Amino acid sequence: MTPNPALKGRTADTVKLLINGSFVESRTGEWHDVVNPATQEVLAQVPFATDAEIDAAVAAAKAAYKTWKNTPLAARARIMLKLQALVREHMSRIARTLSAEQGKTIADAEGDVFRGLEVVEHACSIGSLQMGEFAENVAGGVDTYTLRQPIGVCAGITPFNFPAMIPLWMFPMAIVCGNTFVLKPSEQDPLTPMLLAQLALEAGVPPGVLNIIHGGKRAVDAICTHPDIAAISFVGSTAVGTHVYNLGTQHGKRVQAMMGAKNHAVVLPDANKEQSLNALVGATFGAAGQRCMATSVTVLVGEAQRWIPDIVAKAKTLKVNAGSEQGTDVGPVISRAAKQRILGLLEDGVREGAKLELDGRGIKVNGFENGNFIGPTIFSGVTPTMKIYTTEIFGPVMVIVGVQTLNEAIDLINKNPFGNGTGLFTQSGAAARKFQNEIDVGQVGINVPIPVPVPFFSFTGSRGSKLGDLGPYGKQVIQFYTQTKTVTSRWFDDSTTGGGVNTTISLK
Repeated sequence: MTPNPALKGRTADTVKLLINGSFVESRTGEWHDVVNPATQEVLAQVPFATDAEIDAAVAAAKAAYKTWKNTPLAARARIMLKLQALVREHMSRIARTLSAEQGKTIADAEGDVFRGLEVVEHACSIGSLQMGEFAENVAGGVDTYTLRQPIGVCAGITPFNFPAMIPLWMFPMAIVCGNTFVLKPSEQDPLTPMLLAQLALEAGVPPGVLNIIHGGKRAVDAICTHPDIAAISFVGSTAVGTHVYNLGTQHGKRVQAMMGAKNHAVVLPDANKEQSLNALVGATFGAAGQRCMATSVTVLVGEAQRWIPDIVAKAKTLKVNAGSEQGTDVGPVISRAAKQRILGLLEDGVREGAKLELDGRGIKVNGFENGNFIGPTIFSGVTPTMKIYTTEIFGPVMVIVGVQTLNEAIDLINKNPFGNGTGLFTQSGAAARKFQNEIDVGQVGINVPIPVPVPFFSFTGSRGSKLGDLGPYGKQVIQFYTQTKTVTSRWFDDSTTGGGVNTTISLK
């Protein structure tokens, strides 16, 4: 076997590529460190795949599609049943890996895995999900029916903040519909997706049906322009998502792009105070604020503005530490670069005149002095023109805006360019109904801070948070990963006497 020159001088374990059922070493010359954000320990080194390796992954998926598309629904469902059992069995192992490379607490990491597992469980219902429609005798002796058929090689580009959940949103639903898949996970935490891929192969996913390549912009562009890829699913930043959507659609692909957010939670004075405070603080600071569905803006209406000291007091009770440590509430952010970006935005908030109610800068964690830690931070007196309001901070930061009426709150949210999620805390059914009817946001929670729907429904972010008309998982993703074929048929008995030539479109 020819030595791989790319491995010379490697100082850590190398992350593999998955091509045609085999985990293989990349021959690239470009490698990046996978770093524990709490310690700066290099956990592994991830390759940025070569153009030839990317082509090989797509070619393997294309070849496997020829037979996989004809695999019976029941056989595909049984693989998903096995996969969900394996993910459940290895939940703790996956969570520990995720926590080490991403920084989440173990509890939050398990939640990350579990929300992906729910989608795998839903994929087991493909026998009913992929059913078509049938209408008998739509004209004399004529029947019409629809078939939902796979579309070919699909690809997924996933972010760093949910290295288990988002890949599990994508490849199980794509392959259970009869497609094959090429996944490009985040280069910052690829170990968790690779572990999931091992379980997928163990569950019986055939060679070539699931492939994984690693990389940055070059890999993203290769996916968007590759002639053999039919559809792309993306979750991540607005800038990259817009690029993926534009480039992918220009090259004739279906694209769904779930992007940035600025999620608001509106609190009315009649809300249950203790429950609302717990929900707001948890939704803002959980996962160190690195959720696209995090509640980053709290809108206090009228007398609820008096709750600010209570919010601050609740946030002060949160424990900042490495995600691996017991009792941790807020772990580190993903990288040193992310920490510096967040700190810069906090400086902007101070400079623009927002009141810093709780300052999480400069926090030190004993035993983890090199970690990327920022403590819970709260600004009040924020206006819609401030940078901390207009920018997705993606860190443990709450900005508080005060208004006098529910109408003002609705108007504020509807003027924001993002439409991922929003929530209302109230005990008034009339206020809740008004809010859900008038708000222009794709996902709404009523006394629910993070309104991510269960997999029976679809993720429905809107406006500046979403490009493409179909969202991940649920009924919409079946539409995304299949194409509808309509068949109109008529059968004649041998004794049937034919009529004359019919030049009209009538089927009478």
